[in-house]
Amino acid sequence: MLPLQSRIVAVPINFLNTPIDYLTGVGQARASLLKKELGIETYGDLANFFPNRYVDRTQFHKINQLVPDTTQVQIIGKLIGLSNAGSGKATRLVATLADDTGRMELVWFKGQKYFKDSLKINEIYVVYGKVTRYGAMYSIAHPDIELAREYKNRQQTAMTPVYPSTEMLVKRQLTNRYFVRLMRQLFSEIKTAFVETLPEHVMTAQQLITKNAAMQEIHFPSSAQALKQAMRRLKFEELFFIQLELLLQNRIRKTQIKSYAFAIVGDHFNNFYNYNLPFELTGAQKRVVKEIRADMANGAHMNRLLQGDVGSGKTIVAVLTCLLAIDNGFQACIMAPTEILAQQHYAGVSDLLAPTGLKVALLTGSVKTKDRRAIHTSLEDGSLDILIGTHALIEPKVKFQNLGVAIVDEQHRFGVAQRAKLWKKNKLPPHVLVMTATPIPRTLAMSLYGDLDISVIDELPPGRKEIKTVHRYDKNRLAVFKFIRDEIKKGRQVYIVYPLIQESETLDYKDLMDGYESIVREFPLPEYKVSIVHGQMKPEDKDHEMQRFVEGTTQIMVATTVIEVGVNVPNASVMIIESAERFGLSQLHQLRGRVGRGADQSFCILMTGHKLSAEAKTRLETMVATTDGFKIAEVDLKLRGPGDIMGTRQSGVMDLRIADIVKDNELLAIARKAATNFLQEDPAIGMEKNSNVRRVMNFLQHKKGLWKYIS
Repeated sequence: MLPLQSRIVAVPINFLNTPIDYLTGVGQARASLLKKELGIETYGDLANFFPNRYVDRTQFHKINQLVPDTTQVQIIGKLIGLSNAGSGKATRLVATLADDTGRMELVWFKGQKYFKDSLKINEIYVVYGKVTRYGAMYSIAHPDIELAREYKNRQQTAMTPVYPSTEMLVKRQLTNRYFVRLMRQLFSEIKTAFVETLPEHVMTAQQLITKNAAMQEIHFPSSAQALKQAMRRLKFEELFFIQLELLLQNRIRKTQIKSYAFAIVGDHFNNFYNYNLPFELTGAQKRVVKEIRADMANGAHMNRLLQGDVGSGKTIVAVLTCLLAIDNGFQACIMAPTEILAQQHYAGVSDLLAPTGLKVALLTGSVKTKDRRAIHTSLEDGSLDILIGTHALIEPKVKFQNLGVAIVDEQHRFGVAQRAKLWKKNKLPPHVLVMTATPIPRTLAMSLYGDLDISVIDELPPGRKEIKTVHRYDKNRLAVFKFIRDEIKKGRQVYIVYPLIQESETLDYKDLMDGYESIVREFPLPEYKVSIVHGQMKPEDKDHEMQRFVEGTTQIMVATTVIEVGVNVPNASVMIIESAERFGLSQLHQLRGRVGRGADQSFCILMTGHKLSAEAKTRLETMVATTDGFKIAEVDLKLRGPGDIMGTRQSGVMDLRIADIVKDNELLAIARKAATNFLQEDPAIGMEKNSNVRRVMNFLQHKKGLWKYIS
């Protein structure tokens, strides 16, 4: 079956539910192939199988006008030769095509028997494909080819659709021409079978064409303008229903899922805020705390995403959130994805709350059995106020007396099932605050987290200086080494990060061990001391090396990306990233965030070789140009796409049928606003004029149980 959100483009009536086997030109064998390769099982599935591009098939080129490696061209000529060439795996079928200006070759490596049997010498053909040149002869590999008389008899549109395909479909001769013909057969049978899905007032406000017109034009565009209107209509529809579903989930959570009402802002919060805050909160932090207080005060369940760049001060917001729960007689927990990050949170929170007398504990996989038992006991009897840890927090043995708020850091590293286990620690689900230091572009957040409330800390604490970032080539290494010595003389510390742990035969990049040895030679004992940390070290060895760097015993930390999160050394002022072209933008930004945590000016140096791809240059230029995590995230989204940004393709939201949340970001915002306005007028989608919308939403409401409401 197609993914849930992929099927919202059309709500088929019974006729569109007809199995694809019954369509003329398909049959059982091809139907099986269409199901396996493309998920096309019904007439409706085929109708919603949209072209991924269009080509102008009204223009013809002469052979003497051809230019190698251009976009696809169309030629009309006589087939004057057909023969096999090569041997073994290199065998190929070669046809010679001629017009009044010259000759060229058509080549097939696959499906040779089919084309040899079906092509006819001395017939006039229309050929379409990408031109290459071998010696003096132009060539098209695997062209789209048909008899000229068939081309002329066939109804022509201004643009010919090109449908997505697979290697197996091509191998079985299910070419683009087959799909165009199949689509014509489909539409000749179904005619205007599509039910309107959008309310009339929304269509009028957005100036959208009808569903039937859009479906016709998307497959058989009569003009460029008509195609544009069809695409806007179908993209809006897809995005509108996605946003409607997310907004409804948000409303259900707020109105039907109850949590604890934290109406009291008591002594713990007020005393800490007034007397123990180590610094004045920024305006953004105050705004976010106010949003969280409002969420937790009314008894509705809070499910809030907190975005904040590296060093923006999310931890202090988390502490204040915990204090709100404690003031109301509840416990709090903070869950982090790694032991290092959990330890950092524990150290920071314990230090902040030391004057309050509140009890804070750390629970990770390495905590000894005796200490673990003591933590379990104090949790159950309510004497432990805040528990900080890793996945160990969700183990069945961990039982809270009354968990009021669960804070999840770097939330994208946890699965939905893991987060769900936190909900089951209580009779009522605890309030949930999920935090991330990975800025998520607005368009992506609107789709992935449209059912959450989103808070953003968009300013750094006062006194923080912007990190100066530069790009240097390997030839500048001696100057970089001199800069490191100068910084160390000032009492500063330096990170040097490598992308690989062991030497690679296929990748010409500096690896960690070679780098470590060269650094030790360049910065010898006893004047300099160097730490090394990587993922293959034993935990105790890793912790020892990190502790030496934290304490200032070593001045240089040579590491892999294991230090991307979890190390907070305010005295470290230089981050050198070797083979920076190997890292993604998000990773580069996270690594840069390891410095700039003190009052001193900090620096990030991106080291690369001279051979850089266009994308690598864009990443490096972006890093040098800005330290704004959200601007960086927008560039990253354009470069990598939404699926890669999140680490895994998100079912439904990512499996869009026709819209693209990057390219169609403006339309996404319009659809979100339209969905919001729609629900304000008809919250229950009960009005008669919105019956078609209700039908679509009923179609979408697959039961997902509790998980549906967990971020």
